[in-house]
Amino acid sequence: MKIVLIAVGRTSTQYIADATSEFLKRVNRYAPMDIVIIPDLKSTRGITEEVQKQKEGAGIMASLQPGDHVCLLDERGIEMTSREFATMIDRRMNQGLKRLVFVIGGPYGFSQEVYSRADSKMSLSRMTFTHEMVRLFFVEQVYRAMTILRGEPYHHD
Repeated sequence: MKIVLIAVGRTSTQYIADATSEFLKRVNRYAPMDIVIIPDLKSTRGITEEVQKQKEGAGIMASLQPGDHVCLLDERGIEMTSREFATMIDRRMNQGLKRLVFVIGGPYGFSQEVYSRADSKMSLSRMTFTHEMVRLFFVEQVYRAMTILRGEPYHHD
């Protein structure tokens, strides 16, 4: 099973990009994982939040494949411990999925079309973080999940 993270906008803060790349390399020792970047919209000043969500949503939808299990990283999603997240990934791997796709939306969230396509929603925290930081935190948590599933000492309870 391949894990895919779809995110709107590139990471421009170099130390966050470097750390995200490092954890992505670590994850790929256990399971294939890719990050797909949906380009930021240029000059959003003249468009409404809803139009921005729809345009970003079109890019997200174009990146999905039939049969993907899609989980939105959304503030209204369920919260999990790292061990619960590892168990969820393990369950999906055992279901024979080709792709487990997680999506980080733009600054205003997701379009209704993306919400309708989603199979689940997950929240990393009730706090608000930058989209760049969420990418880093999420990829680190996937790495942590892999080490938990293999019984390696990275995670401490």
